[in-house]
Amino acid sequence: MIEITNLSLSRDGVKILHDVSLRLPQGRLAAIIGPNGAGKSTLLHCMAGLLVPDHGQVYVNGQDIHALREQSRALILSLLTQSQGAVPRLSVRDLVAFGRWPHHRGRPGPADHAVIAEAMTRFDLDALAQRSVDSLSGGQRQRAFVAMAYAQSTPWMFLDEPLAALDPKYVRDIMDRLHNMTGPDSGQRSIALVLHDLSVAARYADFCIAMKDGRIVAAGPWREIVTSELLSDLYDTPLRLAELDGAPVVVGL
Repeated sequence: MIEITNLSLSRDGVKILHDVSLRLPQGRLAAIIGPNGAGKSTLLHCMAGLLVPDHGQVYVNGQDIHALREQSRALILSLLTQSQGAVPRLSVRDLVAFGRWPHHRGRPGPADHAVIAEAMTRFDLDALAQRSVDSLSGGQRQRAFVAMAYAQSTPWMFLDEPLAALDPKYVRDIMDRLHNMTGPDSGQRSIALVLHDLSVAARYADFCIAMKDGRIVAAGPWREIVTSELLSDLYDTPLRLAELDGAPVVVGL
């Protein structure tokens, strides 16, 4: 479980997060939603220990995330940011293998190679193993980066806008894979991700964290707390939560 208590953070004299408190259960796919400037990415980065708050605490599985060294944090959570940086001539397999660094620290063993192979297969990357990452399509490239985060073998995975600029085919592909990872098997992961596509969030999210102006407006199981009224108030525009062919969608009015 993630427990956040009275979290506040300012940057350049501007308050970004205001007294945020939250409990996020394990084994869920949690969508962080809200308008631009709501503080979604900032909250995710504080949860990952990448940003240090002015006040408040973040406990992940009972451990104060900001009191841990970077290596210890990397065994508890993986974070995929919006900008992954340049990876010239790096092969897909080598990229995925980077996820194992916190475990072997430069001396990979059979267990590491097995995890890398499993991640490559799980994300359908075997045929692309020797391709350079910068030669991939946007969807293939993002799948490779998510596989790298998966290979880190952490109980928690945080992803900041992993669907940005992806075609619908790749959006569905990645979200299907992520949601399947939260199932109750031996390799179950807990996932929190920032999403802008509300229909995707409605279809896949088990848990919702709705943010506005640096505050949490609502948090809880998606089906219990998300309504047309909540979404309309959150985004200051009329929105309706509906169904199309049995699948939830969010439409503007």
